[in-house]
Amino acid sequence: MQTVQINLNGRDVVVNEDLSILEAAKANGIRIPSLCNHTDQDVKANCRVCVVEVEGVRNLVASCSTKVAEGMKIRTDSPRVRSAVRTVVELILADHPQECLTCIRNGTCELQELSQRLGISNVRGRKRHDKLPIDDSTNVLVRDPNKCIKCGRCVEACNNIQQVGILFTHYRSTDVQITPEYGKSLSEVACVLCGQCVLACPVGAIYEKDNTAEVWDVIGDPKKHVVVQVAPAVRVSIAEEFGMPPGSISTLKMFSALRMLGFDRVFDTNFSADLTIMEEGNELLHRIQNGGVLPMITSCSPGWIKYIEHYYPEMLPHVSSCKSPQQMFGAVAKTYYAEKSGVPAEDICVVSIMPCTAKKYEAARPEMNDSGFQDVDIVLTTREFGRMIKQAGIEFDDLPDSEPDSPLGKSTGAAALFGATGGVMEAALRTVYEVVTGETLEKMEFEDVRGFEGIKSASVNLAGQNVNVAVSHGLSNAKQMMEMIKSGEGDYTFIEVMCCPGGCIGGGGQPYGTTTDIRKKRIESIYEVDRNMPIRKSHENPEIKEIYEYFLIAPLGEKSHKLLHTKYTDRKNLTAK
Repeated sequence: MQTVQINLNGRDVVVNEDLSILEAAKANGIRIPSLCNHTDQDVKANCRVCVVEVEGVRNLVASCSTKVAEGMKIRTDSPRVRSAVRTVVELILADHPQECLTCIRNGTCELQELSQRLGISNVRGRKRHDKLPIDDSTNVLVRDPNKCIKCGRCVEACNNIQQVGILFTHYRSTDVQITPEYGKSLSEVACVLCGQCVLACPVGAIYEKDNTAEVWDVIGDPKKHVVVQVAPAVRVSIAEEFGMPPGSISTLKMFSALRMLGFDRVFDTNFSADLTIMEEGNELLHRIQNGGVLPMITSCSPGWIKYIEHYYPEMLPHVSSCKSPQQMFGAVAKTYYAEKSGVPAEDICVVSIMPCTAKKYEAARPEMNDSGFQDVDIVLTTREFGRMIKQAGIEFDDLPDSEPDSPLGKSTGAAALFGATGGVMEAALRTVYEVVTGETLEKMEFEDVRGFEGIKSASVNLAGQNVNVAVSHGLSNAKQMMEMIKSGEGDYTFIEVMCCPGGCIGGGGQPYGTTTDIRKKRIESIYEVDRNMPIRKSHENPEIKEIYEYFLIAPLGEKSHKLLHTKYTDRKNLTAK
């Protein structure tokens, strides 16, 4: 890599020649402010907050879009730069609601943090627009255009990263707005509710509906028996809400926090992830042995399911009929657990802690009631879980360790893998291999389906027969995968698709500030959780054996088919509702 020497605020430094001024400054301990710039996105240069002074150049330049050059002399802190940056931020604030204390992003807002950093205590100018209507038409996401700073980060997340194409920049100059097409609401377009726009937004212009008050209400209701399940990815991300390093594993503290919040029973979605492998693995074998539709595609990601319903409904026969682990848990909690505990199903309230905004939509789907009730009552994101812990005054990092309750709490390393891209595939292969071959799998790591590549493939030998499998994450890659299948290019038997980049560890409900580097750290922690588990194959989970022996009887049996399987809907001509 070629290098150049530049002068940065009076100091000579050597940097790689392909860096922008903003990147070069960061590499040398100088943080240039920005609002539109995002590590994982293309350069936009539209907020003008990152301007710097370059000797010999008349105008200030955007540091995010200007490459360094040999001998360049740069000032990031001159009076001219400070004045310009402060003016730009004041202009943004002049047209921004002054509701920081009641905003959902209070304390995590990039505009708020920048204003504090610049010492802005007085906003000059006046608001240019009347109050615009808030879009709360879905049960998942809320759009508040009054708080939008037109940075374009949500647009890129939707159009480039996910390639769903729901959010667009409309109008020009000071009239710019970011909305769905023709100013429609989110419920009027084919939004998959993945929440990647929420992760990208630097302010409170789009966010998940907060259901924490509902959870506090049911916890305080003596007539309700409130049980909680926690998704695999949450255990490697919730600690970030309390300032701990990305990827910190906090499984046992997490269970303690849930008990302190007042839940009657603390369970683990990892249990139902193992259950999913039993059903999905056997469904795959049934399709292979009986001429079923192949390739079979996993169905654990609700954003992905909504995407295929809207955009590739003709491919629905390829999708596994298995419910996601969240929904399987709800179904057995209100049947099997109700029977074992003696608590009437109508008194049980199932709360989920998920890394995903689309899980809120999934729980409310009308077909998710095979227990005779709505299987999952309330879904919270990782962020909402963090808010509840803070509201309760719990010092998370000081919590003791504790284990989940039985009979829906024991799990395996295979279940933990569900949190990372490729994890469902790897967990399924561990069980399917042993079921088919009758041999013990010695090496449990399927390296070919790991990694951050958008699409990964592998060939697995099962009793002399090669089975081709593939993994994709992020909807742009899912789209490519679907086109490959339609064209006959991809000769696969089993495919895992995850809606969000990195899988659930990068879900739309994860802590703000999630980047590719942070996703990779969480994935490594997921693998560490797996390595440290005493049992690493789903079919060896004693609680899974017990639920089949005494309740479900057998995978794909009559009872398991009723409770744990479902059908999905052609939504090509339907909206987000």
